[in-house]
Amino acid sequence: MATNSNRDYFFQTSASLDLQERKDAKSQNTDGSPIRLQSKILAVRADPVNHGSIYVAQSNGLVRRVVLATGETSALFKGPMAPVTSVCLSPDGKLLFAGCWDKAVWSWDVASGQSRQKYEGHNDFVKSVVSVRLHGEDLLISGSADAQILVFKIASGERIETFKDHARGIQDLAFDPEMDDQPVLFSAGSDREIRQFKIFGGGEPLDPLLPHETSVYKMFFDNDGDLWTASADKTAKCLVRADGWKANLTLEHPDFVRDIVVYETGGWVVTACRDEEVRVWNRSTGELHHTFSGHFEEVTGLALVGSTVASVAIDGTIRQWSLRPDELQKAVDLAKNGPEEEEEEEEKTDGEPMLTEEEERELAELMDD
Repeated sequence: MATNSNRDYFFQTSASLDLQERKDAKSQNTDGSPIRLQSKILAVRADPVNHGSIYVAQSNGLVRRVVLATGETSALFKGPMAPVTSVCLSPDGKLLFAGCWDKAVWSWDVASGQSRQKYEGHNDFVKSVVSVRLHGEDLLISGSADAQILVFKIASGERIETFKDHARGIQDLAFDPEMDDQPVLFSAGSDREIRQFKIFGGGEPLDPLLPHETSVYKMFFDNDGDLWTASADKTAKCLVRADGWKANLTLEHPDFVRDIVVYETGGWVVTACRDEEVRVWNRSTGELHHTFSGHFEEVTGLALVGSTVASVAIDGTIRQWSLRPDELQKAVDLAKNGPEEEEEEEEKTDGEPMLTEEEERELAELMDD
């Protein structure tokens, strides 16, 4: 009887072994020009200063700035001893912030990489961080699994406001791009609610938006000011501002939708899913245009860098997918027809002699000799 001495196989079901074998095989693919890191990647943010670079938050407590063209790490930010879940930059771009499982928000000087002060006050994991300049003051806002949203003065670290309207943990924060002197902060929670807050008060709290059946993981405002959402109910939706934030488009997925971005130039919506896929949808019709496959674990985040969407995943890889019309069409054709090289080779050999008449005569003479 065949036996296996590999201790990794002990006490595992056949299904789990099959799943691991599938992932091991898929991990060898080079689709999306993978940049491989040594730990899970939990979040990604495009670098607004160093074009072509991204910041990634890792489960080993590191924040890394990566150059997509070369795969090189151009800066490394250290300090946390627990997973880092989210990143953002200060309004002037000089400070980097990261939310962490240790209940704090860490900060670093972008130029030197030196750590700066920590912002504390949460009772659970920090899940999202954003910053804003308001009335001449730079502010940092953090959302946590403790269901609280805290507002800090960046310079002093002083906590100036706390919001506790959510019943469960905060998943994402985003500022309304059409804000005036009184910016509106949107928050998405595990209680399926999307709430709106005005920093420094300013009126009664608005009723929550309830477009989804369960947790809302991500929000993205497009150039029209409409809000796109990604949820654990396996859908992504477009909430229309002019229609009181009612959904006019729903994108169905086979699993949790973890992130969503809109590529305005091409008219595409791109989603990241727990099923390891990155999908491109027609923004106008909601039709699925193409699926990028390459990741072999849950995709956790997306970032637009020019005409490229960078995806990150639990598998520890950064992958890049071009949204340029010619490149995207090539990807669609390849998915439908298979590699072009094979087709070209078939065309060369199908019905055409491999040798010219003169070459055949020379070959016959050599065979006679």
